[in-house]
Amino acid sequence: MHAKKLTASVALGMVFVAGCGDGKNTGQSPALDQVKLVDSTPAAAGQLDQATWFMTKEPRSLDLDADAANSQSDLIMANVCERLLQLQPDLTLKPGLAEKYAWKDKTSLVFTIRQGVKFHDGTPLTADDVLYSLQRHSAEGASESDEYVNVTGVAKTGPNEITVKFKQPDAVFLEAIAGDAGVVFSKQGIEAQGKKFGTPDGKDACSGPFELKEWAAGKQIVLTKAAQYWNSAKAAKTDQITFKWGSDDVIVNSLVTGAATGSYLENLSSATQLAGGSVTTVSQGPDTRVWSLMATERGGLKDVRLRKALALALDREGIAKAALSGLGQAWKEPVGSGAWGYEKAKFQAAYDAIPGIPAKPAQADLDAAKKLVGEVGETQPIIVASDGSPVRNVIANALVDAAEKIGLKATITQIPTVQYDMSDPAVRKTADLFSDDYFISKNDPVGFYKNGASTSTVQWLLKDKSYDELVNKGRAALDDAERATIAIDLAKRWADAMPWIPVVQSPSTVALSTKVTGVPASGCYRYYPWAADLGTKGA
Repeated sequence: MHAKKLTASVALGMVFVAGCGDGKNTGQSPALDQVKLVDSTPAAAGQLDQATWFMTKEPRSLDLDADAANSQSDLIMANVCERLLQLQPDLTLKPGLAEKYAWKDKTSLVFTIRQGVKFHDGTPLTADDVLYSLQRHSAEGASESDEYVNVTGVAKTGPNEITVKFKQPDAVFLEAIAGDAGVVFSKQGIEAQGKKFGTPDGKDACSGPFELKEWAAGKQIVLTKAAQYWNSAKAAKTDQITFKWGSDDVIVNSLVTGAATGSYLENLSSATQLAGGSVTTVSQGPDTRVWSLMATERGGLKDVRLRKALALALDREGIAKAALSGLGQAWKEPVGSGAWGYEKAKFQAAYDAIPGIPAKPAQADLDAAKKLVGEVGETQPIIVASDGSPVRNVIANALVDAAEKIGLKATITQIPTVQYDMSDPAVRKTADLFSDDYFISKNDPVGFYKNGASTSTVQWLLKDKSYDELVNKGRAALDDAERATIAIDLAKRWADAMPWIPVVQSPSTVALSTKVTGVPASGCYRYYPWAADLGTKGA
């Protein structure tokens, strides 16, 4: 599901993301304007005995088919479970547990399964395990089942061969296979555990460079270096990594005091407290992650003119400075530029041409917004949700301010973080807008804009058969140039319907102790075994 390029680091240890395609930073420090994107922090030189890694909250499950692409479970299990294809730090794809793959024809994709791979329990990886895993991912109710919408069957067609059949060509399926839709489990390992799999009482059933040692519920999750990992060239440089969770303040304090080795930061304002110091470094990389205001079917914003009016009045630059300390960017699309994996110039030009979503509204924008509000007539007060976290609070308050400037009334409702779940219809009934970040595992805009289909479970207002047909055309277009043209059309239609109001692009951001290095800075860390690259610096 969700979800979605770096070349060198800098000596001072602070690398900030480039602007929308121009390689420049939009943050507050002019000295950073020429800093380019980097794929990874510098390669590690030595082995690390143990690391402590912090994140914002404990995973609900470590079963990737049950946890709806939750970023916490992905962060951990990317180091434990492997995919048929592997997303790289530069956001390209390489063979993974499939040593090769080929389209036999436009609707038949053949994977040749790598030999000599063993799961952590010592059993060999077989084509039967791959078959089981893909069928599990595609089962109704599984979090990755939407990636299999065009799949008509998966079959074992040789001793080491799996063939996926499609009702039409699907250009984004390979991208999905490098995400959670392509994780390969041990059939025997899962079936032996039953309901324990994915819980604190369970074990992993995977083949990656780390294996699950312990999940002490409410306390920590511990991974240890896999003793007999099949790919010796990519064996982990860290012997043990312990995952803990806490608030932004806890994460910052743990890094500053040396209690933490690193963290992929969700709240970018934390980076300003960690960058440029003597004990921590901060690096940023490309990602598909964008914060948006997602409109519900509740009723207050069913009229698209109101959504467009709010989009015109919202101060995105102000949000980027207040919520992301100037380290993010005002953004006009609901998916980041990390999705531009091909035809970049074409996507950049189309992005630049998107109207009605200013970085900072001018008087003309506010006048146009007031006109739209006037056309609608009498309206009910708009309710925007927040869970009290810094970014959501900033966005919610900015929305209230924008509404007041154009003649609308808006209030904020506070929803506890544990209940802040837009997949729950009952929760959606409590507010007209929810702010959230969203990312995809694919460097292809079609991989995001398929979320505008009428069957989507993440947007509730765009129901257009012609859009649905265009999504199918986009997935079927195996030629990059053709698919880019369709993706741009989808982006225009999404912007015209505006089921989400895009706000700011949030680059991938990693904070590290100055004693360590090696991990990627890009958003690949949700699917790539990043902890295996973590190690000590050279002399």
